[in-house]
Amino acid sequence: MFRELVPWTTRFPRMLADVDDDFGRMMNRFFGETEGWGEMTKFTPKVDVAETEKMVEVTVELPGVKAEDFHVEMLENGLWITGEKKEEKEEKGKTFHRVERRHGEFRRLVPLPTGADREKVEAVFKDGVLHVTIAKMPEAVRKEIPVKA
Repeated sequence: MFRELVPWTTRFPRMLADVDDDFGRMMNRFFGETEGWGEMTKFTPKVDVAETEKMVEVTVELPGVKAEDFHVEMLENGLWITGEKKEEKEEKGKTFHRVERRHGEFRRLVPLPTGADREKVEAVFKDGVLHVTIAKMPEAVRKEIPVKA
């Protein structure tokens, strides 16, 4: 009843502000906290996961990270990649006009299919890219069954 007493022109901008706030919260939940136009506030390595008939391949970009600064572990819920990209120390006398490179601790979990063989895992780190291959158990490999007519 009282809503009809408020002029429509004053209600409409408030509704847009609510939508804008809700949209910002939704984007932050989906992409993480951001500053500016889509720049992440912390270092998050990018991960590709591919599956073939006999193995699962995980590729992780870790530019600027040394092999001793991260760990790869197999746990019951998947492949964990944890570590830290260390910040390069600033030199005195420099004035930075733009800083876009990110640093900090990171933690990525890659869920694996149930047929992944946790004993046959190989990880190779070369040129800032981590390649992890996980074999599938023989019973997990798809086998086509002929149908007799």
